[in-house]
Amino acid sequence: MTANLLVLGIESSCDETGVALVETRGPGVPVLCAHALHSQIEMHQAYGGVVPELASRDHIRRVLPLTQKVLGEAGRALTEVDVVAYTRGPGLAGALLVGAGVACALGAALGKPVLGVHHLEGHLLSPFLSLDPPQFPFVALLVSGGHTQLMRVDGVGHYELLGESIDDAAGEAFDKSAKLMGLGYPGGPALSKLAEHGDAAAFKLPRPLLHSGNLDFSFAGLKTAVLVQAKKLGDQLEARKADLAASTQAAIVEVLVKKSLAALRQTGLKRLVVAGGVGANRSLRLQLDAACLAVGVRVHYPELHLCTDNGAMIALAAAMRLQAGQQAASEAYAFDVKPRWPLNSLSRSL
Repeated sequence: MTANLLVLGIESSCDETGVALVETRGPGVPVLCAHALHSQIEMHQAYGGVVPELASRDHIRRVLPLTQKVLGEAGRALTEVDVVAYTRGPGLAGALLVGAGVACALGAALGKPVLGVHHLEGHLLSPFLSLDPPQFPFVALLVSGGHTQLMRVDGVGHYELLGESIDDAAGEAFDKSAKLMGLGYPGGPALSKLAEHGDAAAFKLPRPLLHSGNLDFSFAGLKTAVLVQAKKLGDQLEARKADLAASTQAAIVEVLVKKSLAALRQTGLKRLVVAGGVGANRSLRLQLDAACLAVGVRVHYPELHLCTDNGAMIALAAAMRLQAGQQAASEAYAFDVKPRWPLNSLSRSL
């Protein structure tokens, strides 16, 4: 499909409400017209984590005002939208239902087709909105919330799973370790910031599955090791917290970097795409850049403001699926959501 299309994307899978407009202009990479995002972090901080019911109710309050904001910033009218896209899964069921319901209601009211998008495919394709977009094929390191995966990507909708987390994902390891150190919510960014002031070699923490011979990940044991070390420190924890944070981050980053390099060797590809919230981690970017430069591999990241969940990646994924003929938007407005949905299960039968 090469006709110009204006795609409205709605993201509501967890604790961010995102809306964006993306326009296809022929066969080239779609262009981001405008996007807006509301984070629920402040609301959930009092509970130490995401409360699904509160998340769903807040999405209801935010999604239409954000849509109006995006249309205003782009200078477009709602009637100009050609396709309404939404996150179908994976994510929190109640939160997903808000975005899906609003998208399908808008589509029905406008008489325009709708399209459900895979949240992780949105992350996977988000670097195409960067100033240095990748080219197919590439290896993708997806490090988003509860997902850590290595994929071979030959094109839109052509994904081969190379390895994945068998228990805690990298993002969960950051967040849970931070909670054990009393860093509050969200823990990952707080741990990374504290790690900048610590000694990464201060504590010898495990690198799970580093020498497993496969591309799977496991971070539950690391979390346990952090707990044991924190208890050992006792009253000294506060004074050594930066060192423990730095050592924890070093363990996670080393596993991600070495597994990514192993995936590149296994596939013979010379291009790596990193996407998802953990992809914003400064230490991970620095070490991946250095390691890939040494072996002649190009690395691509989403812009920092597009690493978290956002509507831009959902609108983009929808637009690229339409361009590639991988999926057709539908004027059937009955919908479902898929809280659990493996990325490598995507096919033309969606």
